[in-house]
Amino acid sequence: MTWTNRTKAILAVTALVVVQAPLSAQTRGVSDKEIRIGTLLDLSGPLASSGKDTREGMQMRVGEINAQGGIGGRMLKLHFEDHGYDPKKAVLATQKLLELDGIFAMVGQMGTAMMLASAPLLAQKDAVNFMPLSATALAYQPPQPLVFAYMPSYIDQLATVMPPFLKQVSAKKVCVIYQDDEFGQEILRGTEAGLKAASQTLVEHVSYKRGATDFSSQVARTAAAGCDAVVLGTVIRETVGVMTEARKIGYRPAFVSTVTAYSATVPKLGGDSVEGLYATVIVDQPYVDSGGAELRAWAQRYKLAYKDDPSVFAAHGYFVIDSFIKAARAAGPQLTTASFVKALETTRLPPTLFGTPEMSFSPTKRIGIDAIRMARIKDGRWISAE
Repeated sequence: MTWTNRTKAILAVTALVVVQAPLSAQTRGVSDKEIRIGTLLDLSGPLASSGKDTREGMQMRVGEINAQGGIGGRMLKLHFEDHGYDPKKAVLATQKLLELDGIFAMVGQMGTAMMLASAPLLAQKDAVNFMPLSATALAYQPPQPLVFAYMPSYIDQLATVMPPFLKQVSAKKVCVIYQDDEFGQEILRGTEAGLKAASQTLVEHVSYKRGATDFSSQVARTAAAGCDAVVLGTVIRETVGVMTEARKIGYRPAFVSTVTAYSATVPKLGGDSVEGLYATVIVDQPYVDSGGAELRAWAQRYKLAYKDDPSVFAAHGYFVIDSFIKAARAAGPQLTTASFVKALETTRLPPTLFGTPEMSFSPTKRIGIDAIRMARIKDGRWISAE
């Protein structure tokens, strides 16, 4: 099945969802004593370090709320499964979470291809797909009854930031290196949209297989094309791999990526090779010794608990669980799928310590955040590029 046909199939299935309003006692995953939620993370594949950090951020917020008495007296129980960045594994893991663990909602699942693979199963079971860690437009266009996203699409991110980025780095010839899946296709489309807005055209684009470790041919092609700016449709490890290969052959274009590369793990792994990388920002990278006082305090609590500095993925994990808690509280004591959806459609979620703005949803708006910022790596740290 082609990417386009598979996407249509997924949207056709999810469009059939009918939101029902059973009694709380009959709502899957909700009892008088607990609320069961689940997530799919990469804990063994190319995003394993990010998946681990996301899980820890989630566990941190779950621990806090349970220590405070839970949500209306109900303890929040988090079930997580490892998909290894493989859509097939994501399907099996989703079946397990729904059938065996009986989750009420999927919260903050990681990865575009994996999220799209799990979507039909969640729709069939009337399970809320809450704030996936994926910036695909397919999560909210067209609006789907039980899907609530918070990241602007990769297309919108690049369409917005490409014109000012190209002006800032004085780039005239642009190439794209991208993963050959749904995520990569959106990076390619976003780049083309951004170039059109800047009255430029794409010079070269070259893909790589998901999980690849050798990027010599891709880098060689962009260098041969003479591109002075390269858009990266890459995740953590692949970002480092591409830029390291470029530095090795003396190729130094301006590199820009999306939120998929915005993590402290990138400069930690890449060192000097990734200096100057630009990326889009939705949730701020927390540092224990810089930034706002509240964010620094959070980072210090995280480090005390997990013996390591937090990455932005830990912040994402904490943020999505915190957002779920706020929505579940707004839904009231009779927590059902219908009451949860209504709460999200009528309640504004306030700004957070992670730099996120106020979020709101409606029956026709399933994306919570539309503000896009830019950052770049300088001296091994992410700083504002604005």
